[in-house]
Amino acid sequence: MPAPQTYANHRRLDPLHHFVLQPVLLITWIATLWQAVRFPSLHSAWVAVLGLAILFMAIQLRSYALKVQDRVIRLEETLRMERLLPAELRARIPELSVKQMVGLRFAADAELPQRVQEALGENLGAESIKKRIQTWRPDFFRV
Repeated sequence: MPAPQTYANHRRLDPLHHFVLQPVLLITWIATLWQAVRFPSLHSAWVAVLGLAILFMAIQLRSYALKVQDRVIRLEETLRMERLLPAELRARIPELSVKQMVGLRFAADAELPQRVQEALGENLGAESIKKRIQTWRPDFFRV
């Protein structure tokens, strides 16, 4: 069983992506760029461009996964808030930004109405919301 999740340890790195794929692609691009500078030709320049394109593709694919995750969080949290919030706050759910919902997903059910009120009233960002959470609701299914 994983350690209890808190604000201090909730960030997640994907080892394969962050420590293998991105560094290998970055080093590859630097190496191809170096080759293009040392031995200029259309071929070496094109390989350097291709190396950069592959690096950008890996970054873009990661951003797509994170965007889909944010959309799922927005859906999950909207359904959760419709179930847990009092009527006056329930009517204000559309005012919450995706980033605010991302922060609110860590608040326990009993604490959620207070955190939503603060988020709306003070226009808090995700980090500010997460720092105020007293009872952490872990999320171990993140990308």
